[in-house]
Amino acid sequence: MAKVKFTAEEALTFHLEPSPGKFEIQATVPMTTQRDLSLAYSPGVAIPCEAIAENPETAYDYTNKGNLVAVISNGTAVLGLGNLGALGSKPVMEGKAVLFKRFADVNSIDIELDTEDPDEFCRAVRLMGPTFGGINLEDIKAPECFIIEQRLKEEMDIPVFHDDQHGTAVICTAGLINALHLSGKKIEDVKIVLNGAGAAGIACIELLKAMGARHDNCITCDTKGVIWQGRTEGMNQWKSAHAVKTDLRTLEEAMVGADVFLGVSAKGAVTQDMVKSMADNPVIFAMANPDPEITPEEAHEVRPDAIVATGRSDYPNQVNNVLGFPYLFRGALDIHARAINDDMKIACARALAELARLDVPDEVALAYGRNLTFGRDYIIPTPFDPRLIHVVPPAVARAGMDTGAARRPIIDMDAYEVSLKSRMDPTASILRGMNTRARKAQARMIFAEGDDPRVLRAAVMYQRNGMGKALVVGRQDDVRAKLEASGLAEAVRELEIVNAANTQHLDTYKEFLYRRLQRKGFDTQDVHRLAARDRHVFSALMLAHGHGDGMVTGATRKSAHVLERIGHVFDADAAHGAAGVTAVLHRGRIVLIADTLVHEWPDAEDLANIAERAAGVARHMGLEPRVAFVSFSTFGYPVSERAEKMHRAPEVLSRRGVDFEFEGEMTVDVALNVQAQAAYPFSRLTGPANILVVPARHSASISVKLMQEMGGATVIGPILTGVDRPIQICSAVSTANDILNMAVLASCEIK
Repeated sequence: MAKVKFTAEEALTFHLEPSPGKFEIQATVPMTTQRDLSLAYSPGVAIPCEAIAENPETAYDYTNKGNLVAVISNGTAVLGLGNLGALGSKPVMEGKAVLFKRFADVNSIDIELDTEDPDEFCRAVRLMGPTFGGINLEDIKAPECFIIEQRLKEEMDIPVFHDDQHGTAVICTAGLINALHLSGKKIEDVKIVLNGAGAAGIACIELLKAMGARHDNCITCDTKGVIWQGRTEGMNQWKSAHAVKTDLRTLEEAMVGADVFLGVSAKGAVTQDMVKSMADNPVIFAMANPDPEITPEEAHEVRPDAIVATGRSDYPNQVNNVLGFPYLFRGALDIHARAINDDMKIACARALAELARLDVPDEVALAYGRNLTFGRDYIIPTPFDPRLIHVVPPAVARAGMDTGAARRPIIDMDAYEVSLKSRMDPTASILRGMNTRARKAQARMIFAEGDDPRVLRAAVMYQRNGMGKALVVGRQDDVRAKLEASGLAEAVRELEIVNAANTQHLDTYKEFLYRRLQRKGFDTQDVHRLAARDRHVFSALMLAHGHGDGMVTGATRKSAHVLERIGHVFDADAAHGAAGVTAVLHRGRIVLIADTLVHEWPDAEDLANIAERAAGVARHMGLEPRVAFVSFSTFGYPVSERAEKMHRAPEVLSRRGVDFEFEGEMTVDVALNVQAQAAYPFSRLTGPANILVVPARHSASISVKLMQEMGGATVIGPILTGVDRPIQICSAVSTANDILNMAVLASCEIK
């Protein structure tokens, strides 16, 4: 996968808008009436307080302790940036909190402690212990990180986990299990060389020894060479524990005959000659970031039989900590664990290794733009595999229960796995999948409204994110001025700016348009004005003639006006089967609402057409369609002439023999709520609907805007479907990111 590119301004804007930081706190209980406030606070809160005081274990029942992790740092080793201090580390810790929520639905709070004294640090964390179900330590320099973690593990009765150490170790171990499986070697027999005796390196070698690697087969190196018994220079108690009796003194000497190399050191630390000297089928985990000790290309040039992993997302076999810590804590929290022990970490590694050997779901292959099959280039699951959430935590939980770390064991593991599946937010994987497909498509995207700063920012993001070529329709001077005002002056050289004055195709466009409109009351002057002066028409003509692959417009004019202009060039009306489908994303659910753009008052046949169009959009987005024709009545009650067409539309689909689920007419709650659906066991829907076909365009618009304004839903669309070429129409209130999303949809040829 291509490495994502962005400017400093984009990164700062991302952390600034729509509000400073990356997350907020929301209440999970009603807080509207006096009674609500009395129950939430005084006097009602006194009752759970007394219950917890009497039995501390009930804190997991009456508070958020059981799903709350603290991400804590003092900022002494921030990413690869060094000691930035506590405040300088806060954006990273907020980011870690977001990852906990995104991948495992674990609530997390970042805490930055302004001290480099291990005693002060440990005291502060220990005193906060009652608040949290677990502690994730982050970006603390060695050797203090060893002291702090060990002391807190001894002093606290909740999991304490330093991810920089153990997160890397768990994923490294998972990959090594599979690499050795492919190489036909056993961990107890192989010679392992580790370069980098910091927090992550020592944790890796310790976990591998717990897995069965022999101490005398593990050679650890640091900047001063091999750590051998008797060495005194640059030593500490953690390095000394891994000293071996050997005559080897340099990394180059240690690599001769090695089966496995683990690198958590620095770019270029390993040479091709070193790789040549390794044993047959060598395993090379070059995990230095941002640049590995040796690149896969360099290693494979001299050893085609090598299995190579790195920390980079643009190479196969990424050792990525996000595969570990969210799911380790998910499993630990769900058994109210006292600690995360070695058995739980090993269980996590084995679960990840086993998952990589299974067939990869279609949605994962779709997201990555290629088929993934277990082998030398796929030994570690991808971070966006939806099975992680219900495969890894149960393995961790079982290990915790087997080793006595669980306060409250899980009785029904099958039910637990089902509950974990419901925690997975499908919307994020869908959006990521579309972005990956867009990068693969490399579409030339026409941004029709180059006089709008939002559109220009979206065009710049589209191109810089590797989606393809952005073609901006506008005047050169105007585009330059607006880009400069947006702090993107250098982008003028990157974007291709197109207009009627600088194209050689205007006469061809006008001839084409005149043929389409000459019997619709348009003369040659009308056609000239449309082709040369109307940016929507000009952009559509570019697309019709293959001078672009997709088109985005609508940010500056009402959608009806834009659709009418596009209709001059393409058949984009109800009579030709066009429809608008809006995706509403809210709290981990995605529902498509149609028609939100074209049909004012569709009849039963139109509604069936709309359902088929929406089902096509759903499948493009990786969803299996379940269509509900919604009304104010359910299966004929109450009787109303207004609901008749919603009753007849499913009959139309039945006659057509479509290959997706559909049902109706029904109210929205019956369509979306499993409990409400239970009252109608004859329904053809096997679960909540993900497509709602509504009676009229005005009801669709009201529904979408109500969800957006009152419910805080994210809205993508309307997605124009049923037109020959991919054209997407934004709304006038779209942000630059919304416009970018529409460009991605067009690039994926959702049409």
